[in-house]
Amino acid sequence: MTKPYDLRSLYPEEVKEILKEKGLEAWRTDQIFSWLEKGVRSFEEMTNLSKKLREELDELFFISNMTDADRLISKIDGTEKYLFTLPDGEYVESVLLSYKHGYSVCLSTQAGCKMGCSFCASTKAGFTRDLSAGEILLQMVEITRIKRQDDPAFRIGHLVLMGIGEPLDNYDNVIRFLRLCNRKELFGISFRNMSLSTCGIIPRIRDLMQEDIPLTLSISLHASNSALRSKLMPVNRRYPLKELLAVCKEYTRVTGRRISFEYALIAGVNDTPKEARELIGLLSGFMNHLNLIPVNPTKETSFTPGTRRAVEAFAQSLQRGGLNATVRRTLGQDIEAACGQLRREKKH
Repeated sequence: MTKPYDLRSLYPEEVKEILKEKGLEAWRTDQIFSWLEKGVRSFEEMTNLSKKLREELDELFFISNMTDADRLISKIDGTEKYLFTLPDGEYVESVLLSYKHGYSVCLSTQAGCKMGCSFCASTKAGFTRDLSAGEILLQMVEITRIKRQDDPAFRIGHLVLMGIGEPLDNYDNVIRFLRLCNRKELFGISFRNMSLSTCGIIPRIRDLMQEDIPLTLSISLHASNSALRSKLMPVNRRYPLKELLAVCKEYTRVTGRRISFEYALIAGVNDTPKEARELIGLLSGFMNHLNLIPVNPTKETSFTPGTRRAVEAFAQSLQRGGLNATVRRTLGQDIEAACGQLRREKKH
């Protein structure tokens, strides 16, 4: 019989309430969460709990786990890419990035993606299922466990939901994950050190602005007009660019938070002077930042990034037009750090 509670997906107060209902010591919750943060895989490893209590907990809860299927480390900049295997045989990818301010992780929220963006590797191997809040969190737990084998002081300070999957398509689990990750009993990461990237699911953006979670919202834009965006991103046919930008303005007004836009530069497709002029007209007056990202080539498409000179010229034309536009530094190029590529290879 399946155990009813995924321990990694529960808030501490929920665990306390369950323990109280079963007549167990609710104050043990802090000890339990301390062990979870350390990456234990079973109750047997919680050695400061009595054997009887461990057996009782094992009847009430299950601890979700995943195994480290592959780990690639960039020789260029130290970026690390992880491929994890879930108990049902599915794969998810995570990326660990090192900056001057500390470590940041890019996490997956689904096994696969439904959105079908033409330039993205995540969608190529198909969609299987949503990840639970605990499975999203577990990516951080596993990376921390692995890194602390060499560096006991290792700590993740920032997180980005920009891996495999569309976070707002798995809304309830993602919101629960964000709140879990913010809890001091787990990683204690400030909401302001969290970023969520979405292709633009308008109803969920409206829901998010009511959550009182002051994260950075990033919109995957990738086109300067609705016709081109519909070709590159099927989601635009359901949630058109004009409506998306209107809800972005509403989000900024309600939350006081600046929107970040992401724009994958594809040579000869969306990086011409025409697109630069359209972007200036589209985003002028927004409290925003525009991240220009040279597209990651994938085997299934002919899309390629422009030359370094062309990318810089595009950025400069936007800056002259008054936009706050910068070119994102490309990390992990020698290990294909763009999420989705390892998963696709494993599934095929």
